[in-house]
Amino acid sequence: MSRLPDLAFDKINHLRQEMDRFFNYPFYLDFGGPRVDIYETGNEVVASCEIPGLESKDDLSINIYENILEIKGAVRRSREFDDEHTFRRERFSGSFRRSIALPAPVVADNSKAVYKNGILEITMPKASPGKKGSNINIDFH
Repeated sequence: MSRLPDLAFDKINHLRQEMDRFFNYPFYLDFGGPRVDIYETGNEVVASCEIPGLESKDDLSINIYENILEIKGAVRRSREFDDEHTFRRERFSGSFRRSIALPAPVVADNSKAVYKNGILEITMPKASPGKKGSNINIDFH
């Protein structure tokens, strides 16, 4: 069986790295941010978000305004290898932003967020329409 020379593999790998750098996000974030599940209970709207790799509370911001939940932040990979010595890079790093319409009006001031083991869970009590937006404090573990 004939094999391509190592030089060809190096060029293909370099092209893949350049494509990764151009798009700056892996396939699973193709829709503009972390994956989010949202569900309602009788008194609350709950959003559960996969955001692995956050290092501190300051890397994340949550805002609720006009029935929209906005989650934005950055995953930093400061202890990684440089691009020249990286064989494969599939884990996300960089900035993200996600805005999601909520299924019911919520009280932003009474909402709570907990980040633990790569999962952000935001619990928002239901409210009457017309309430102004507010930033949400995050309990970061």
